[in-house]
Amino acid sequence: MKITFYGHACIGIEVSGKNIIIDPFISGNEKAAHIDINSLKADYILITHAHFDHILDVEAIAKNTNAVIVSNWEIATYFGNKGFQYHPMNHGGSWQFDFGKVKYVAAVHSSAFPDGTYGGNPGGFVIEGEHKNIYISGDTALTMDMKLIPMRTKLDLAVFPIGNCFTMDVEDAILASDFVECDKILGCHFDTFGFIMVDHNDAKKKFFDAGKDLMLLEIGQSIDL
Repeated sequence: MKITFYGHACIGIEVSGKNIIIDPFISGNEKAAHIDINSLKADYILITHAHFDHILDVEAIAKNTNAVIVSNWEIATYFGNKGFQYHPMNHGGSWQFDFGKVKYVAAVHSSAFPDGTYGGNPGGFVIEGEHKNIYISGDTALTMDMKLIPMRTKLDLAVFPIGNCFTMDVEDAILASDFVECDKILGCHFDTFGFIMVDHNDAKKKFFDAGKDLMLLEIGQSIDL
């Protein structure tokens, strides 16, 4: 399983011969100017919520790739009504896709499209595939619901926002890693704009002091699980 960071909260996953893109916000991110969205492969696009910094490039990528859009009922049908392939989900539900099992889980945030359309309740994804399990929390506050995840799934990696202001900060992300019982964390939702700047060395030290590993990848950088 290969994980690629495309900036902000956008993650690419290659698993079982399939390509997944989560929360594509690339063309509007100056820091990701070297990423060509027209060259990206996608069999599925997973969307945690409807904010512009998570859906900006959904339509462009879906048009290029004919990817299936996976999200909550409101977001999935929003794109389905525009003619895109979609698979709706809702909180607590799971589905066995050809690359693995996906469960849609709770997040504490807000969710509306840029045009004001209701985006349903925000969420995150637990993905089980190739004997590796990943939790992508989406934009969220620290929430006790995270403690439910390890009751069903032993995680190999958790992807958490750490930028503060709109989501968890570093200290809350450390607590979240305790809640989900996963010490290997990939940080996201930081440094894209002024409200969410993070001191990388300080953040990594805080995780290290807590006995955990925080990875802050360069945009376009990949890791293998």
